[in-house]
Amino acid sequence: MSLPLLSYNPKSQNHRVNGFEVPGDEHSIAFTTDNLLCSTDMDTLIMAAYRQICNEQQMLASFRHRFLESQLRAGQITVKDFIRGIATAGSFRDLVYDHNNNYRFVQICVQRILGRNVYDDREKMAWSIVLATQGLQGFVDALLNSDEYQDNFGENTVPYQRRRILPQRSQGEVPFSQMARYDQYHLAQLPKQQPQGAKGAARLDYVRWNWQKTPPAALVTVGKGLIFSGVAFLVLLFGAVLLGF
Repeated sequence: MSLPLLSYNPKSQNHRVNGFEVPGDEHSIAFTTDNLLCSTDMDTLIMAAYRQICNEQQMLASFRHRFLESQLRAGQITVKDFIRGIATAGSFRDLVYDHNNNYRFVQICVQRILGRNVYDDREKMAWSIVLATQGLQGFVDALLNSDEYQDNFGENTVPYQRRRILPQRSQGEVPFSQMARYDQYHLAQLPKQQPQGAKGAARLDYVRWNWQKTPPAALVTVGKGLIFSGVAFLVLLFGAVLLGF
């Protein structure tokens, strides 16, 4: 039996009321399949979805999901299903979920899927309970099936950062896609991760190796070989030049 979502009160109306500001460069662009004119528009929409969910730091060709893309192009799945596939893929799990605690991961997903920041720590706790009890798939499904997502993005619109312009500010917030996916929690875990076995110990010695100390024997041997080869080549070249005269 899954636990119900813990109640929390929104602390700001910024994302819950319609804005009157004139759209400009500080506003996010909405990409939707409702007004596609050509195939290049679909390419732009797909890249916008990757940029929104995967972060600009992870925009690599190896992280793309060609099967999901082909299904979206053929109309077999909606943009919402495409977002679901990206957010539950192995690459997203390996690069984001596995390297953050539940609170940080909840904040990232609320930013990228619901298009806003978390209201407070109570909302982080509420969604963290969902993540802990239902897993990654259940957590992503809960976000995508929420009334907030449906009201703002529906089935065919790529999520975007809503209301970047804040009251009494001349510039908007930093785009979520440019925020680091790791925080101090991940940095604190790095010294605790010790490689296991002989190979791991050798790799750790290499990482900690100080260039001011004596280089490894293998590196010295390779360096000497390169130096001797270079000297021999220069001697042969100089001899050939002399014989030519």
